[in-house]
Amino acid sequence: MAAAKNIVSSPTTDTSDREILITRVFDAPREMVWAAVTDPNQVVHWWGPNGFSTTIHKMDFRPGGEWIHTMRGPDGVEYPNHTVFIEIVKPERIVYSLGGSKKDGPSARFESTWTFEEEHGKTRVTMRGVFPTAQQRDDVVKNFNALEGGKQTLGRLGDYLDKARSGKLETAPGEFSISRLFDAPRDKVWRAFTDAERMQEWWGPKGLTARVVKLDFRPGGTFLYALQLPDGQEWWGRWIYHEIKEPELLVSLSSFTDAEGNPVRHPLNPNWPLEMLHTATFSEEGAKTRITVRATAYNATEIERNVFAEAFKSMEQGFTGTWDKLDEYLART
Repeated sequence: MAAAKNIVSSPTTDTSDREILITRVFDAPREMVWAAVTDPNQVVHWWGPNGFSTTIHKMDFRPGGEWIHTMRGPDGVEYPNHTVFIEIVKPERIVYSLGGSKKDGPSARFESTWTFEEEHGKTRVTMRGVFPTAQQRDDVVKNFNALEGGKQTLGRLGDYLDKARSGKLETAPGEFSISRLFDAPRDKVWRAFTDAERMQEWWGPKGLTARVVKLDFRPGGTFLYALQLPDGQEWWGRWIYHEIKEPELLVSLSSFTDAEGNPVRHPLNPNWPLEMLHTATFSEEGAKTRITVRATAYNATEIERNVFAEAFKSMEQGFTGTWDKLDEYLART
């Protein structure tokens, strides 16, 4: 399971009578949890209590940036929300002010602080909401069922992280997904992703030749490579491994880079996201192995997310050519 039980209480501070405090421990690394909370393409999977859906109109994740979204309950009632981010300390803390309401009903405003703490490979998320008065806090608990709603929201986050780690997510708007079945055992396919000499044999779309400069295969490690185009140009790229669960799961943050490994914009499109979060799962199907890759634009602007979504067809072509090369490599070795 990705999440432990909720703990709901009031902290022993001067503001305890006007606070809501909910905490939960997730069986997932902090970077992965942070991404699930800050990437709008992932937030839509889990935000809100059970039975709710969320439409994100804008999410400008920076101090002073706005997050405008509408939650819709199972009864069809809409809850417009307007958030302004106050403080962001990646990957430790988010502070924001939120104003929300029930359509044609009561409204609420409070300041919320989310903290993300590492606990032996897991992540403790603490969500604290502070209201202007104790009466407003009590009204929100009564009118919006805020305590139970907060528990359910973190419960849905736990379910989302479970599915993300197992590769069982449904594709959300703005999320790229591709799957391929390989005629090779999982251990062999996994090894093809973990060794520099093996990666150099097949990595990259058809027509491009890979040169692996560094492959430090561990959480926090880096895979730095260059792809040589037919005209002699080189495009550099980098993965930073966030999670490795042998032989089932690879989570990494990828980007185009310069030769030193510093992130740079796409060589042909300055509006391409600077970073992308990739989750690759390796599942056994008899003696064969299915790889499923999901990718989202990470900490991207609305323009960057749109550019990313418009490129899905070309991304599918690039991955298909790469998978063809992996197929050939597995067959000859």
